Amino acid sequence: MPPLLVAEEDDLFPPTPGKFKTDHHHLHRHHRHLRRCFASTSATFMWALFLLALAASYLSLQGLLSSGNRLLASSWGGIQWEKQVRVSARPRRPAGAGHSVLVTGAAGFVGAHVSLALRKRGDGVVGLDNFNPYYDPSLKRSRASLLRAQKVFVVDGDVNDARLLAKLFDVVAFTHVMHLAAQAGVRYALENPQSYVHSNVAGLVALLEASRSANPQPAFVWASSSSVYGLNDKSPFSESDRTDRPASLYAATKKAGEEITHAYNHIYGLSITGLRFFTVYGPWGRPDMAYFSFTRNILQGKPITIYRGKNRVDLARDFTYIDDVVKGCLASLDTARKSTGSGGKKRGPAQYRVFNLGNTSPVTVPEMVSMLEGHLGVRARRREVEMPGNGDVPFTHANISSARRELGYKPTTDLRTGLKRFVKWYLSYYGYSNHGKSAH
Repeated sequence: MPPLLVAEEDDLFPPTPGKFKTDHHHLHRHHRHLRRCFASTSATFMWALFLLALAASYLSLQGLLSSGNRLLASSWGGIQWEKQVRVSARPRRPAGAGHSVLVTGAAGFVGAHVSLALRKRGDGVVGLDNFNPYYDPSLKRSRASLLRAQKVFVVDGDVNDARLLAKLFDVVAFTHVMHLAAQAGVRYALENPQSYVHSNVAGLVALLEASRSANPQPAFVWASSSSVYGLNDKSPFSESDRTDRPASLYAATKKAGEEITHAYNHIYGLSITGLRFFTVYGPWGRPDMAYFSFTRNILQGKPITIYRGKNRVDLARDFTYIDDVVKGCLASLDTARKSTGSGGKKRGPAQYRVFNLGNTSPVTVPEMVSMLEGHLGVRARRREVEMPGNGDVPFTHANISSARRELGYKPTTDLRTGLKRFVKWYLSYYGYSNHGKSAH
C-alpha cells in the first residue's frame, strides 16, 4: 500500500510570525502536496474497498461450500436418488406376488442377509443404514457392496431422521417394513447408555410414526431380543413368560419397544410382528460377539476370557445360525396381515404377534470354544473369570413351538456346522489363505 505523504513543517507554517508572506512558489508546492496526499488517500480507500470485497467474496464462498457440504452430508434427495429408490423397491416377482420392503439396518449382520434373501426371491428391497462406528464400519460397507451387486439400494441415513423417512414413504408405497436397525450389545450400554435410547426407542418411534402416517400403512416386522427374558429362570423361554425384569439397559430398551409397538398397533391399526432373536451367528457376523472375537484372538495367539456363572457354572447360549433366522424373518413378512389403518386412522383391530427365533439347543461357551479350536486347528489360551454384573444372563433357551406352528419355522443348522461355515468365511475375508488349509 502506498505510504501517506506528510507535509513538511515549513510548508504548513509561515517562516515569520505575525506576517503572511505571499510566496507563489511556496503555494504551488503546498497545493502539489495536497493533491498527492488526496490521491494517496483515495488509493488507500480503494484498496480498503477491494479488501472488503475480497473478504465478502470469501465469506460468501465459504457459505456456499458449507451449504454444499450439508447437502452432501444428507446424501439423499433429488430426481436421480428417487429413481434409485423406486427401482430398488420394485418387486421382480409376478404382479401382486412380491413385497416392497424397507429394511433398516440393511448393512448390519441380520439386515444384509435378510435383504439378500428378499432380493434373491424377487422382492423389492430398499435398505437404510447410518453405518455407525459401534464396530468397524468397513465391514458394514463390505456388506453394503454385496447388496449393491444385487441391485439393492442402501440409503445412508438415520431412522431418527423424520424428513428422510417421510420422503422414502412418499416415493414408495412400501408393503412391509423390516426394522432391524438397533444399538446392539449388552456391555456397551455401561459406556454409552444414551445410544440405546436414541436408536432402540427414539428410532423405533420415528419409524412407527412414518409407518402409521403412510397411506397405505405397511405391515411392520421388527427385531426384539431374547434379552427381554432378563432374570427369568424358567427354561425354555416362552413368549408368554415374564419379561418385566430386564438385566441390562439393552434388554430394557427392547422391552420398551414391545410395549411401544403394542400401543401403535392398538391406536393406529399397524400390523406388528416382533421377533426375539437368540444369539444369531454366522458369516458376516458382528465383531463384538463372543464367537467372532474368540476366533480373532485365537488366530492372533491372544488369550480369550470365558465367563462363568455362580458356583462356577458354565454360561450357555441358544446359538442360532443366520440362515435359520433369515427364514424366520421372511416367514414373518409372508404371514403378516395388512395393517388396518389409513393415514394414521385405525379402521379395525390389527394383527399383533411376538415370536422366539432360536435353535432350541443351548451350548455352553467352553463347548463352543472347543468347536472353534477344532475348525481353526489352534488351541485357545483360555482365561476363566466370574461373570461380572454387566447385564449378561447365565443362559438362554428358546421355546419355538409358536414360531413352528404359525411360521413353519424349523432351524436345521447345529452349532458345529454353523461355526465351520463362519470360520471358512472369516479366514477368507481377513486373508488367512494359508491357514485355511489346516482348518478342518
